[in-house]
Amino acid sequence: MTTVERILDGKGRQVFTCAPGDTVHEAVLQMAKYGVGALLVLDAKGKLNGIVSERDLLHKVVLAEKKSRDLKVRDIMSAPRWTITPDQKIDECMELMTTNRIRHLPVLQKNKVVGLISIGDVVKFLMNEKDFIINQLEAYITAG
Repeated sequence: MTTVERILDGKGRQVFTCAPGDTVHEAVLQMAKYGVGALLVLDAKGKLNGIVSERDLLHKVVLAEKKSRDLKVRDIMSAPRWTITPDQKIDECMELMTTNRIRHLPVLQKNKVVGLISIGDVVKFLMNEKDFIINQLEAYITAG
């Protein structure tokens, strides 16, 4: 069974982060700049404090009619309730994400952030894997 490590090998291990004391406006600018749907919130020592996502922005800023320049990331971030490790199976991650309705999972190794995967990363990987298997089967059938 394939592990999270394979997804990270394919997509890269770059993680976009912000600090708990950054303004929400700064976080939004960073998300827009890098075209990502979430930032990991790390303290000064690099420890994972939380995650701030588009969903947090929508529910805790826009719908609450608050100003992004007046809020700190710590005020709206979600606690990292779920994390995974590079050696976890992709199927486990898919189940965790769908069961808990989450779109992003921080990847930790020995309590250090080594990546972030999204539901899109998982689906893309699984689709590519299925396409590869189908192509192999078609080649086998037509070769005989």
